[in-house]
Amino acid sequence: MAAALENELEIENEDYYALLNVRREATQEELKASYRRLCMLYHPDKHRDPELKRQAEELFNLVHQAYEVLSDPQSRAIYDIFGKKGLEVEGWEMVERKRTPAEIREEYERLQRDRDERRLQQRTNPKGTISVGIDATDLFDRYEEDFEEMPGGGFPHIEINRMHISQSIEAPLTTTDTAVLSGSLTTHNGNGGGNINLCLRRVTSTRGWGELEFGAGDIRGPLFGMKVFRNVTARCFVTAQCGMQFSSRGVRPSASTMMARHLDQNTMGYLQWRWGTESAMTTSVVRDTKTSHFTLALQLGVPHSYLMMSYQYKFQDEDQTKVKGSVKTGFFGTVVEYGAERKISRHSVLSATVSIGVPQGVSLKIRLNRASQTYLFPIHLTDQVLPSAVFYATVGPLVFYLAVQKLIITPYVLAQKEQDLEKHRVHSASDIAKKKQEAESALVLMQESVRRIIEAEESKMGLIILNAWYGKFVTDNSQKQERAKVIDVTVPLQCLVKDSKLILTEASKAGLPGFYDPCVGEEKSLKLLYQFRGVMHQVLSGDTEALRIPKQSHRIYAET
Repeated sequence: MAAALENELEIENEDYYALLNVRREATQEELKASYRRLCMLYHPDKHRDPELKRQAEELFNLVHQAYEVLSDPQSRAIYDIFGKKGLEVEGWEMVERKRTPAEIREEYERLQRDRDERRLQQRTNPKGTISVGIDATDLFDRYEEDFEEMPGGGFPHIEINRMHISQSIEAPLTTTDTAVLSGSLTTHNGNGGGNINLCLRRVTSTRGWGELEFGAGDIRGPLFGMKVFRNVTARCFVTAQCGMQFSSRGVRPSASTMMARHLDQNTMGYLQWRWGTESAMTTSVVRDTKTSHFTLALQLGVPHSYLMMSYQYKFQDEDQTKVKGSVKTGFFGTVVEYGAERKISRHSVLSATVSIGVPQGVSLKIRLNRASQTYLFPIHLTDQVLPSAVFYATVGPLVFYLAVQKLIITPYVLAQKEQDLEKHRVHSASDIAKKKQEAESALVLMQESVRRIIEAEESKMGLIILNAWYGKFVTDNSQKQERAKVIDVTVPLQCLVKDSKLILTEASKAGLPGFYDPCVGEEKSLKLLYQFRGVMHQVLSGDTEALRIPKQSHRIYAET
């Protein structure tokens, strides 16, 4: 579902690999063989008719352009990364053409990473968090034996007892200096306060940075602090932080330091010491892989000491679904949490977590991340561990999500996708018309070659393409709709037959000579009916799926 919003509908003007019908890993010999074959097919001198000669010149020049790019290692390296736009060097810093392909690839990848990082930084500024705490204990406390109903009420009393709003803005001052301005407001049971902070960060080298923090608020008073970060080795870094909090009770100093080290490719170890009003020593191990995330932490301190273990499993699906669970036990009691997280749109992630603790009770935490904004809704259900509260906290959000997904999200995503497809069809109409004209011209030029190929294949009972269609095959009964979304590609495929073999590489077949895209932005496939050794076969292949005809099984069957 989310993937439907993630897909960027772009049409590639030319796919040089598909045009030459070669693999992306094709050698120079393979490129040269394909180039020579297409040159013989489209050479202008083979045609006397002025219109056919003009069409042949256009296709011949296109094939020549593709071969020039792919036969040059430096141009090919740029094309592999950025396509034709990379060759045009629009808006890009031109790298030295004398560099090796590997150096060119590395330079362009660096430029792309820098651009993506800048865009990500722009999208995540400003950052904000809104938290709304809800007290819903009256829903379940009335079922306890010692509950006394308040007079005048039959409906449960649900109230918002806590709110927190925070916002931050980052402003790059120079290439090395950044200012961060942040503020927050908090209210709890009618009492509240706020604070504002200014942080100045300077990158001192590739191995470290430092920052100064100034803050003020109506609760804790003025704050001054500083923090440094340093890469000790390639696998180890250290942070240190100290601060001074000024209040009516005096000055409260604090300090902390943390050392982290890569234990292996996916595992980090942390050791942290914190001194101040809540002094503690914490050690933790975090292992993060493609399919899971595991954390084990131990803290010894005043007033809280605890042992915590959490595990998260990552499903390899389009919506990036994750399920998680954790256990935390210490002097304060024991808390068990479990929940799930799922991507619901391009920039939105929704998660729900059930927390069961002694003596905390049962709570439901709903979290929505929308781009750089975070919305939190912690709902306190009961002070006791009641089975009914646990059941509704688990089943309620799941049923609500499935209903919203089916009734609201899925219809919206499908409608949005259809709108995007329609807009893209309108914007690319002229390009599609040009491609269709080029394909029709190629079909005219292929006729004579196809006739000779068919005669040669028939003489040795080789490979004959009887019928072939390319596009989107509709499963309903609307034959008119199906014909409108597929094109006949029998002639182009027969033209690609050589020595009783048809080999198509892993590239979109819309780029093959004589092909064009009949349904831009939609899933396409290739269906063909062919005859080999006097036996008919039918094949259905995906758009970017490699295809080799005849298959080895066909040859064995024919020989027997």
